[in-house]
Amino acid sequence: MTNSEAATTNVQSDPGERAPARNLGRSIGAIGVGTVVGILLTLGTDAAFYALGVLPKAGQSPSTEALLLATAYRCVFGVVGSYVIAAMAPNRPLKHALVGGFLGVLASTAGTIATWNKGPEYAAHWYPIALILTAMPCAWLGGKLRLSQMAKRSA
Repeated sequence: MTNSEAATTNVQSDPGERAPARNLGRSIGAIGVGTVVGILLTLGTDAAFYALGVLPKAGQSPSTEALLLATAYRCVFGVVGSYVIAAMAPNRPLKHALVGGFLGVLASTAGTIATWNKGPEYAAHWYPIALILTAMPCAWLGGKLRLSQMAKRSA
């Protein structure tokens, strides 16, 4: 058999190897679960801070300090969500975490466009831009934390 024939022949995969369709489902599931974890942590923290008066009521301009706090915990939750994605990924955990980060960039960009100049509560334009700019570094950090943990376990 020539090399070109071997390339076109339908070869059985290793029985221990997972099927590509199953890996795709697991990849989508990992990204979905990690994303939901990040969103739920953010929404829960937002709700707690609104109830405590740390964040202002709807329609009011948030202080710079409140927005810095929100940026910080959103970054932490982005790292946590990306770590979950990487931990659940069937392979290439960092790549999966970065896909989640890219989705965060898309969502943050959409939110920025939708709220730009929409009222006093959206007046600080640096805040949504910061969310866009921090999504990928947070995703990378979450993925790298998972890789570091995996390396320590295999050593």
